[in-house]
Amino acid sequence: MPTTRRLLAAIAAGALTLSLAACAQSGRDASGGAGAAGGTMVFGAAGAPKNFDPVFNDDGESFRPIRQMFDTLITYKPGSTELAPGLATTWKSSPDGKVWTFTLREGVKFHDGTPLDGAAVCANFDRWYNMSGAAAQSQMIYYGDVFEGFAKNEGDATGKPVYNKCEAPDARTAVVTLNKYKGAFPAAFGLTSLSISSPTAMTKYNADQVTQSGDSFSYSDYANLHPTGTGAFKFESYDKANGTVTLVRNDDYWGEKAKLDKLIFRVIPDENARKQELAAGTIDGYDLPSPADYAALKSDGQNVLVRPPFNILYLGINEKNNPALKDLRVRQAIAYAINRDALVRNKLPEGAQVATQFMPSTVAGYAADVQQYPYDPQKAEALLAQAGASNLTLNFYYPTEVTRPYMPNPADLFSVLAEDLKQVGITINPVPRPWNGGYKDDVQKAGKQDLHLLGWTGDYNDAGNFVGTFFGREKAEFGFTDASLFNEIAAADATPDPAAHAAAYQQVNRDIMAKYLPAIPISTSPPAIVVRSNISGLIASPLTDERFNTVSKTQG
Repeated sequence: MPTTRRLLAAIAAGALTLSLAACAQSGRDASGGAGAAGGTMVFGAAGAPKNFDPVFNDDGESFRPIRQMFDTLITYKPGSTELAPGLATTWKSSPDGKVWTFTLREGVKFHDGTPLDGAAVCANFDRWYNMSGAAAQSQMIYYGDVFEGFAKNEGDATGKPVYNKCEAPDARTAVVTLNKYKGAFPAAFGLTSLSISSPTAMTKYNADQVTQSGDSFSYSDYANLHPTGTGAFKFESYDKANGTVTLVRNDDYWGEKAKLDKLIFRVIPDENARKQELAAGTIDGYDLPSPADYAALKSDGQNVLVRPPFNILYLGINEKNNPALKDLRVRQAIAYAINRDALVRNKLPEGAQVATQFMPSTVAGYAADVQQYPYDPQKAEALLAQAGASNLTLNFYYPTEVTRPYMPNPADLFSVLAEDLKQVGITINPVPRPWNGGYKDDVQKAGKQDLHLLGWTGDYNDAGNFVGTFFGREKAEFGFTDASLFNEIAAADATPDPAAHAAAYQQVNRDIMAKYLPAIPISTSPPAIVVRSNISGLIASPLTDERFNTVSKTQG
């Protein structure tokens, strides 16, 4: 079978050298001049990190410091979704897309001095595949989505593994063999959760140790105290009492060395408090400022960097707890009840758009002809009556103590959506839960809710990273069990030809919106990140994949 255009493009991108991948902008300030070296940057984080082991994470507040300490085999060109060399200078696949060969950089060392070589890369892949224990496997969200199963599935893991083996024919080569073609690759090799860790440190600090007590999880010393990657910054400390993560420059970094001496992430859950501290100069930046604050921030001289939109906000529907939600007419009624145009216009940043399906229009597989659900409260009431659900009562979960790229103010969004639903006769029981204090576990693992607010920032430019992540297999979040959709997504994902791959996902999107409707797409929006005027060199990423080694700080 001839190599597909998708694979050829990936190989061509992989063949680029580091000098080509590192655009000149990355080492210079906005005016094109060389950035100043030294100093400490303090970044206001909206929430506490769960831990620092990449594979046991799936949230942005954990990934932000992790991205500074770790590297992946493939990465993304700064400011874009284009693939670029990471720890691998080149990569290529077999014609069937099942065997991937990586040529590794020479002279790279982990923070503990362990050399990066083919054996170290394979130790990571084999660790993920052979992970034991239901608790540990349950925390490997991205691994489960991409590789689908383990050597021995435990707990909720049920899929057949995509991963087969990893071999290191020599120090500079790692060969990863898959059991089947999967559209996620090669881009998924750049997932933060698949960052490459030091095998020495993982063994020394019992990296695989994960224990569960009720809904709480505890992690190893590796995850909490000794994360060891190859990144531009090294872990120094995490003071939980003061909510500060301190990283220091890695002077032996293989790439562009950090200009900052230290990078501190300080947890400040309240957005107004982050804004005030930025104005006072006690922090140097924070993520996801409220769209309503853009003008004021700019007038104060702050730099508001708006990312290209690459996300989806959705209203999740869990069919497990309330029998009425299994009826497609009820789910369609919920869709018709929501005035998404007004919500986007009044609550989301300029440039936000109503979503018609569960991916941005820039992703191949987007279908322009899906079934639409315009605001129509009368139709919603009629569908509820037809389904015998005119007196429906639903538990609506929404997160607190968080701001997400697709969800700038969850409480405000909840209020708008809840009011729309009340107007068509649905009684709403609000259930606010802290983002890192139970919300995600309640929604995604326990499935306690009837409705919930959640979303997704794409990790890479493939339809499977959106609809496959949401609806490719049975999940507690949706209580949706129709194998026909799972099989349809799997077939689309396994189609190598780019045109056929896109066409298959277009049909998936049509069917999701017309036949299944397991959730309601709300919007896609361009989130921002803000830094003080004396901070330069930060490149906003549509993947929220900002790296701080290019950042410099001048006094003032």
